[in-house]
Parts: sequence; C-alpha cells; structure tokens
Amino acid sequence: MGHAEFVALMAMLGGTVAFSIDAMLPALKVIGTELSPDAVNRAQLVVTSFVFGMGIGTFFVGPVSDAFGRKSVILAGTLLYVTGAVLAAVTGSLELLIVARALQGLGVSAARVVSMAIIRDLYKGREMARLMSFVMMVFALVPAIAPLIGAGIIALTGWRGIFASFVLFALIYSLWLGLRLTEPLPPERRRPFRARALWAAAKEVISTPVVRMAIAVQTLCFGALFASLSSIQPIMADSFGREAQFPYWFAMIALVSGGFSLLNASLVMRLGMRRLINFALTGQAVICSCVLVALLIGLSEGLAFPVYIAWQTTVFIMITLTLGNLNALALEPLGHIAGMGASITTGLATVGSVLLAIPVGLAFDGTPLPLMAGVAVFAVTGRMIMLRLDRAERVAI
Repeated sequence: MGHAEFVALMAMLGGTVAFSIDAMLPALKVIGTELSPDAVNRAQLVVTSFVFGMGIGTFFVGPVSDAFGRKSVILAGTLLYVTGAVLAAVTGSLELLIVARALQGLGVSAARVVSMAIIRDLYKGREMARLMSFVMMVFALVPAIAPLIGAGIIALTGWRGIFASFVLFALIYSLWLGLRLTEPLPPERRRPFRARALWAAAKEVISTPVVRMAIAVQTLCFGALFASLSSIQPIMADSFGREAQFPYWFAMIALVSGGFSLLNASLVMRLGMRRLINFALTGQAVICSCVLVALLIGLSEGLAFPVYIAWQTTVFIMITLTLGNLNALALEPLGHIAGMGASITTGLATVGSVLLAIPVGLAFDGTPLPLMAGVAVFAVTGRMIMLRLDRAERVAI
C-alpha cells in the first residue's frame, strides 16, 4: 500500500466517527418530535450516547490489538458497529435508540483507536503529527457533506434510513482494510494479553507527565467539539430560525477548518506540536471572551448570526490545530505500547469530554451563550495546563 492510499484508508477509519455523528444532526429534531415529544431536547443524547460508548470501548481495543493484531480488532469492532446500526434502525423508543447508539460507539472505537496505533506503528514525532493532520483534515471535511447526506436520506426514506448508510460505509472500509493493508503488527511484536502485562503498560502510560497533561488538554478540546456538535443544530434552529440552512452553514464551517488541517501539516514540521496547540488555545480564549462580551452588551439582529458563525468556525479551527498534535504529543513516548497508549489516552479524553459536554448541551436556553461560556472555560483551562507542562519540562532540563 502506497503512502497516499495509506493516508486515505486511515482517514476513512477516523472519518467513520465524524460521519456517524454529523449525519445524525439534521435528524435530531425529527427524532425528538417522534420519540420524545414532551422533551425534544433529549434527542441530543443520540449524539452523546454514541460518544460515550466510543469512549468506553477505547479503553479495551488498544491492548487487545497489541495482543491479537490491528486488523482483526478493527473488523470485530465493525461487526458490533453494524449490529448497533441495525438495532437503531428498527427501534421504537428513544431509550433503545440511545442504547443502540452506545453500541455503535463501542464498535467504532476499534476503528478510531487502532487506526492511531497503526499510524504510531509506522511513524513518530512531527512526521506522525503531519500525517495526523491529513487524517484530521478528512475528520473536518466529512462534516461538510455528512449533514447534507443525512438531510437527503431523511427526505427520501426518513431518519431510519441514515443507519443503512452507516452499514454501507462500514462495509466499504472493511473490504478495503481486509484486502489492501498488510498487518502492521507482526506476531513477534505483540504483547501478551495478561493482567500483569496490561497493568504494567497502563502504569507506564499514566506515570508519564507529558501523557497525563496531553490527555487533560485533549479532554477539554474534545469537550468543546462535542458540546458544539450537540448544540449547533438547536442554536441554528431556535436562536436564529435557520434550521433549513443548517447543513450548508455546517458544510462551510467544516471546509474552512479542513483547510487549516493542511496548514497544520505544513507548520507542524517547522514549529512543532506545542506551539500550535498553545496558539490555538490562546486564540480561542481571547475570541470567546470578546464574543461573549459583545453578545452580553447586545448585538443587532443582523450582526448576531454572522458573529456566531464566525465564532463557531474558530472553535472548529481550534479543534483542527489541537487534536492531531495532542495525539502525537501523547503517543510520542509510547511507541512500544502504541495500542495501550492510544486506548488510555483516547478513552480518558473521550469519556471525560462527554461528561463535560452533556451539561453544556443540556444548558441550551435558546441562545448560544451557554455553549460559548463552556468553550471559553475549556480553552482557558487547556492553556493553563499547557503552561504547566512547559514549566515542568523547563525545570526537568
């Protein structure tokens, strides 16, 4: 498999997560009206339950892939993902839909985490961060078309038809992976799946200061992402009355942030991961503060929507400039236990981010203010942790 094909396959594996979330966004109001008419906003849990299931799964799939190989674990997870999609398509209650989505998330965790372990098997340092930038570009570009696909499917078949598209997407990447990728972890490099070996590897991950701090910042950045994904459709519909335009504005935001992935791929080789992370967090903290003050003072109706769209775009740009770099930063010292490292770092960050995102999403009051306040707190806290990391390393030197 050539380099370009490898990047495309890894991007598709990572893009499964974005597609599984973003294609659902146009369906949230329809699902809420049909399955939870007394509390339509509960439909947001269709997103967060998927992310929560994914977070739980990430704790296990990495070490399992360290023991049994990368490809087999991804394919087993895909089977679980497809099973969840089928159950979601036929369920008649919101509670069962939430359970099915959590099952989907549990399955997709294999594609998400093990693909990162595969990248770390073959690359490290700034080169890994550069490759992760291309993967993140697809992660950012998938949302440009996923809501449009979701809206189109809803118009043709209803919201349940979206789950058939998930099954088709999974079948395509499974065949591609199975037929084209050579197993990157040969038997002689595998680690035994025994409690003592797993505990020793987990202790090594958690005891590394740079890894701990990278996980904390990742948690906050993912919190900003998932809070935005949960709130953006209700904000567009209820705050600004632009529900029908939502897929197109979301596509524009995704395309702009995807362009910054290319910029990150270029700059990370010269500036390094930390400078770009610090720049993104500092910029978002300043922008959030300015926009919050402007909205609290009061903006005209004509200005409020463009300001919101511009701000939301900067949030996705921040995500683009941080997550791939934070992954590379966390996995840099963990190449010999890449599966375990990817599992623990991604698992803690994902589960923690859901716990942060749910209250922000449920605090929606008909305005974007709760989301903006939450993102501001996440960005400021993340920047403070990065300052602490920089100080700790200067002292160590």
